[in-house]
Amino acid sequence: MPEMPEVEGLAQFLRERAVGRAVSAVEVGAVSALKTFSPAPTALAGRRVTDVARHGKWLDLVTGPGQPAGGAAAGDEPGPAGDEPGPPGDDEPEPAELHLLVHLAKAGWLRWYDAVPATALRPGRSPIALRVRLDDGAGFDLTEAGTRKRLAVHVVARPADVPAVATLGVEPADLTLERLRALLAARNQQVKGLLRDQSVIAGIGNAYSDEILHAARMSPFALTRTFDDDASARLHTAIGEVLRAAVAAAAGRPAADLKDAKRRGMRVHGRTGQPCPVCGDTVREVSFADSALQYCPTCQTEGKVLADRRMSRLLR
Repeated sequence: MPEMPEVEGLAQFLRERAVGRAVSAVEVGAVSALKTFSPAPTALAGRRVTDVARHGKWLDLVTGPGQPAGGAAAGDEPGPAGDEPGPPGDDEPEPAELHLLVHLAKAGWLRWYDAVPATALRPGRSPIALRVRLDDGAGFDLTEAGTRKRLAVHVVARPADVPAVATLGVEPADLTLERLRALLAARNQQVKGLLRDQSVIAGIGNAYSDEILHAARMSPFALTRTFDDDASARLHTAIGEVLRAAVAAAAGRPAADLKDAKRRGMRVHGRTGQPCPVCGDTVREVSFADSALQYCPTCQTEGKVLADRRMSRLLR
């Protein structure tokens, strides 16, 4: 699943290529991906991309009104009154902003084209959920592999109109040590779960929570109210260092390279059975119904191997 560093990389990639361009067309390939119906995605056509932002794991293509009818820039001399196209009522002002908000979920991704294929999308015929064409011929597809379709596309006037965005927790860059201590003390839960809770800290998922806990030398099942000042400080440092390094690794990379860059940067996540790069012990795994975590026993659990089942005895 793309997490904060990869989504930040995608936002930067799109920002450099799409800002200032107008959306020429939006084509829907999978109706199931659309989570809002008004405005429709086609309402983005003719609007200009003004920014590309990120909220946690959400990608946000921000658009503003396009040029006046006929392509004249604001401030140009108007033509004869009879040249103004459009039926009565077309002079209503466009919304100041419309946001194309995207959550890529577990198997979603963004595929960029310098020249978008000319053929129109055929719904249900490919993994493409949405295609956005820009006025210079470039654009992108939102794709989703597999049969479990969870990619989510919203077209809204404000990001906060999407409840999952409105309830996001603190961004890691804004997470002070004092605030982290308060979050740890708020309720007694496994630290792995706290890191992944988007309403607590926005943007961290399964992969980077594994990496953070390895860097902090902590069991994924450690209970948050057991954390003393030293443990809290180690966790805070690890969050900052791991995510800053991942964001730096993603910066400037083409969208197609971000997944591989993420995999190469992992020390324990996705490396079950391989040697820990810190101590050389074997990286172990705990599997759950639809996910798994990885950890190093020597670095994180005082040499204890966690039972590979959902009801593992928790380590304190």
